[in-house]
Amino acid sequence: MNTRPAPARTATDAPPRADRTAQAFALTFAAVWLACAWKPAYRQDWALENLLALAAVWGLLRLHRRRPLSHAAYAMLLAFGIAHELGAHYTYSEVPYERWSQAVFGISLNDLLGLSRNHYDRVVHFLFGLLWYRPLRELLDRRLPAQSAVSRFAPVTVVATVSLVYELIEWSVAMIFGGDLGQAYLGMQGDVWDSQKDSGLALAGALIAWAVGLIHSR
Repeated sequence: MNTRPAPARTATDAPPRADRTAQAFALTFAAVWLACAWKPAYRQDWALENLLALAAVWGLLRLHRRRPLSHAAYAMLLAFGIAHELGAHYTYSEVPYERWSQAVFGISLNDLLGLSRNHYDRVVHFLFGLLWYRPLRELLDRRLPAQSAVSRFAPVTVVATVSLVYELIEWSVAMIFGGDLGQAYLGMQGDVWDSQKDSGLALAGALIAWAVGLIHSR
């Protein structure tokens, strides 16, 4: 039997130090998720809204172990995650931003901007394009020529594709479940062009992030 002692661990063999900032982001999202999971306005809609969100979190945690993203990318994902969880808690069409605006600033945002519906869902679709651009670029840079026109614009096409697929998922869920649950998840609020506007805003957010990236690269 071989009784030789195992070689001593060297400095290069030591496990990498924990990324405290990434851990703080993860813990912050977990705290927000738990708070928003407490007595949501519509439990079934909350569950549907969180299926894709939890799948994304699971994928990001697996990715972090192998190829972590930058802290800036994680901060953007956290901001989007918080916005999404608020929408899931109240249902997107009933997030009380009007009440918050009145309480904090004493004004009605809808009256100020001339809006007639709850636009929280539109804001989050825009934030999807704006805030997911950098994380997607960091992921795609590992497979595309770095700092090329293709690597810069590829995240825009991914955002547009994901946004389209998501709208198809919303439509499918509404068709399958129907009734109040289908309407709560779809959140059209009587706007027949809701899907097109949501996808357009996601694309607009990604294009803005792409343009800002171009300016910073010069």
